[in-house]
Amino acid sequence: KNNGGNQPKKGDLLISEPFLPDPNFKRTVILLCANSKEGSFGLVLNQSSTLFLNDVVEEIDDFREPLFIGGPVEQNTLHYIHRGDNPLEGSEKLSDGLFWGGSFDRLLELINVKEIRPQDFKFFVGYAGWGAGQLESEVKEGSWFVSKSATPDQVFDTNPDDLWRDVLREMGGKYKMYSNYPIDPRMN
Repeated sequence: KNNGGNQPKKGDLLISEPFLPDPNFKRTVILLCANSKEGSFGLVLNQSSTLFLNDVVEEIDDFREPLFIGGPVEQNTLHYIHRGDNPLEGSEKLSDGLFWGGSFDRLLELINVKEIRPQDFKFFVGYAGWGAGQLESEVKEGSWFVSKSATPDQVFDTNPDDLWRDVLREMGGKYKMYSNYPIDPRMN
């Protein structure tokens, strides 16, 4: 299932190596939503913000869902993923039961008539982006480990604070060992 050497594909998880120096991506897990010759687009799953969806979307009244920081790029943009058998029209399938985007008008409608389960959606401001070939070379350098085909359970049901460690544990082998590394190796 998991092979750090594989080309990352949409629907995969990118797990930052334990000591990645970039503070934007320290101990992050990214859901890769698009990957092509032009570049890559992903959403960081485990960086919370202090904002809620109804803080940034005026048309929503009482839907207090937390916003995550999807990445350092364009933090004035809103992105969302969802799970289930009934995806929003226009959404992109990432893996079984896991979808990205889709009709925003329809989403607002469903929220306002209370027809969506908050636990089936995750909302993000900003995203992580890579230029052509950049992600592949970062994976080759070992900055990111690749876990194939994210499951809706991983994405929605794992506590964000545990996600980085849990995904590495599930990958097994040497990755399991990384999951126990202290944040700063000089601290132990």
